[in-house]
Amino acid sequence: MTATPSAGTMRIHSLGLALLCGLLGGTLASAADTPTHATTQATNQEATMQKISGEFELKMSPEPGPQDADGIGRFRLDKRYSGPLQATGIGLMTAHRTATEGSAGYVAIERVRGSLDGRSGSFVIQHNGLMWGETRQLTIEVIPDSGDGELTGLRGRMDIRIEGGKHFYDFEYALPAL
Repeated sequence: MTATPSAGTMRIHSLGLALLCGLLGGTLASAADTPTHATTQATNQEATMQKISGEFELKMSPEPGPQDADGIGRFRLDKRYSGPLQATGIGLMTAHRTATEGSAGYVAIERVRGSLDGRSGSFVIQHNGLMWGETRQLTIEVIPDSGDGELTGLRGRMDIRIEGGKHFYDFEYALPAL
C-alpha cells in the first residue's frame, strides 16, 4: 500500500529543497565543472592540506513521522559523490523556514563512506546553514575523530555549490601518512 503525501508533508518537503538550494546556490563563486586536485601547505599545521573538487547527486526525502513541529521539517539525505571522493553519503537534516521571506536554517549530520583519493573508510560531516536576505552561510566540517579505516585522523572542510542544476563539492582536507 502506498501512502499519499499530505499537503503538510509536501510543504515541508518543498521547504527542505528550497532551503538546501537557497543555501547552496550562493555559497561559492563559479568554478570549473571538472574534478580538480591541488595541494597547499596548511598554516601552523604539520599535515599538507589537499584540495579536491567533484560532483555529487542528492536525493532528499521527508522523514516518516510528524513533519511540521511549528515549521520544522526532517529529511533523509542520500548522496553519491564522484571524482576524487568516490563515496555514498547518508544523513539526516532538520530545517526551518521563518515567516520572513528568505530567512531559514538547517543542520545535518552525514556519514560519508567510500574512498578519498584512493584511501578507503568513512567519516562524518556536520552541516550548518543559515540564510537571510541576500546573505548565505554554510559550514560543513569533518567531525573530529570520526574517520575510520584508512581515513582515521581525517580533518577538513567542505563547500558545496550548484551550477547549471548540478551539485559540486570542494573539499579541503588533511590525513596522516599511512
